[in-house]
Formats: sequence, C-alpha cells, structure tokens
Amino acid sequence: MTERSAVPPEEPGGSPRTDPRLTARGGRPISRKSLLRAAVAASAVPLVAGGGAALARDTGAGAVPLAPTPACDDGDDPTPDQMEGPYFKPDSPPRTSLVTSSTPGVPLTVSGYVFGRACKPLTGVLLDFWQADTGGAYDMTGFAFRGHQFTGADGSFTLRTIVPGLYPGRTRHIHVKAQAPGRPVLTTQLYFPGEPRNTTDALFDPALLMNVRSAGPGREGTFDFVLDVAQQPDPTDPPTDPPGGGGWAAGTTYRAGDRVTYGGGSYRCLQAHTAVAGWEPPLVPALWERG
Repeated sequence: MTERSAVPPEEPGGSPRTDPRLTARGGRPISRKSLLRAAVAASAVPLVAGGGAALARDTGAGAVPLAPTPACDDGDDPTPDQMEGPYFKPDSPPRTSLVTSSTPGVPLTVSGYVFGRACKPLTGVLLDFWQADTGGAYDMTGFAFRGHQFTGADGSFTLRTIVPGLYPGRTRHIHVKAQAPGRPVLTTQLYFPGEPRNTTDALFDPALLMNVRSAGPGREGTFDFVLDVAQQPDPTDPPTDPPGGGGWAAGTTYRAGDRVTYGGGSYRCLQAHTAVAGWEPPLVPALWERG
C-alpha cells in the first residue's frame, strides 16, 4: 500500500499570551494551559475536521523507542509512550466520530489539548485513534473504531466513540498515535480510572489515566498530551515547580476534597484512594486537581 504524506494545517504565527493580571488562588499566575482547560469546561469544543492525509507511522522495526515526553512548565505530567500492540492499521479515515446513532455501547466523548514543552498549544498535530468495540474485538477487515484528525488552531481535539470493551489480559484502554508536523510519532494508550484490571494489566500506567465523569447516558473523558516540541516560553508564563515532596505521602488514604502540597504546588483530591509510589499528584490527573 502506498504511504501518503501527512499535510497538516499550517501553524499560525504566535500564540496569545496569558494576561498577567489573571491569577489563580494563592497569587500564582494562571497559565495558558489552565485558561484553555477552563474554556473547555465552559463551552463545547468544536469538532476538528481532518484533512485528506495519511496516518502517523513509526519509522519501522528498527526505530528507537521514543523517550517519555517532558513535562511543560506549569507542572503537569509528561506523556509516556507505550507499545503499539498487534491491532494497529494504517490509513484510517479522517473523522472525529467513530460512532453512529445506532452504534451499540456506552457513548464516550474524549477531548483535550496537545501542548509543546512550553505549554503552548500545538496546531495541526495528527492524532490517530483505534480501539476495541463494546465486545472487546478489533475490526481488522475494515475501519470500525478507527480514525484520525488534526488539532485545531488552539491545540484542541474531540473524539466521539464508545467505552471500549474488555478482552483477555488487558484493562480498558484506547490507542493513539500523536505526531506534530515534522516530528517523531508518539505511540501511547489512554486508560480509565476505577477499572479493576488496572491493578493486573502489566502495561497500565497511571500517568495515562483520563479524567472521566458520567454525562447523561454516557461518559466524558479529558486528557492533555505534551509532546517533545521545543517552544519559547512567554515572559508571563509561570516557572516550573521545583522537585520534592510536601504534604503528600505514599501509604496515606485520601478522601475526595482533601488537599495536599507536593513539589511546591497545592492539589485537591478528586477520588478517594490510598496513595502509592508512582501516583504522585502531578502524575495522576484523575486523582488530583491542581489549585
């Protein structure tokens, strides 16, 4: 099959800067990333129409695995890479919805942003999604539950699908490849909080948990990707939090609403849980909200 070249939309020059008069609780300036997240919560993100283009592809069997993408400067976690698995197919159709009104399963909308290293949104990032159907099966003859799209001018994306089914050996997950224009492909997976198999799936990574909530008859998930794309920080961007611990401690049982400090930042617990090493607040947005 002939491979086509991805031709994402041209990135506009510059990004709007955060107004230095806007501050979060505690006097910390509100970052561009926080403002964009607030915009998503306040209004629906328009669907991004994918252009006629090929898919993100790895460079071949001999390619060096991508290192985890770095955290950007307002303290959020990096986006680790994960294995592609045996069910990836190239040349998926450009679409932001993988379902129709008659598709069986629990409706799911996944939305978020793609950022570079300075927490500025990335335009024209290719996102290629694939997943199992409600019965845990992948379509290997057609392109059911497969599709790609590009991020908009504000770095946003929205995917309409269903909650994927389970199959032996794996917890619930969605596969994705992300590629900024002219940059390497990041292959990773997104996970659901509260799944019993999260504790037994050897591939599960809590850093890849989505924030998921009920929404009518379906569910809504959010996740922000951070890619290894160099960007020049704006003078008004907040500095990176220093490493180190604070009030958070592994082995402690936290209730929803509890507040802790970690790495110089303040966090609020979103779901009751017992903390373990590797679930530090910046790494698990499904469990902790900064602020």
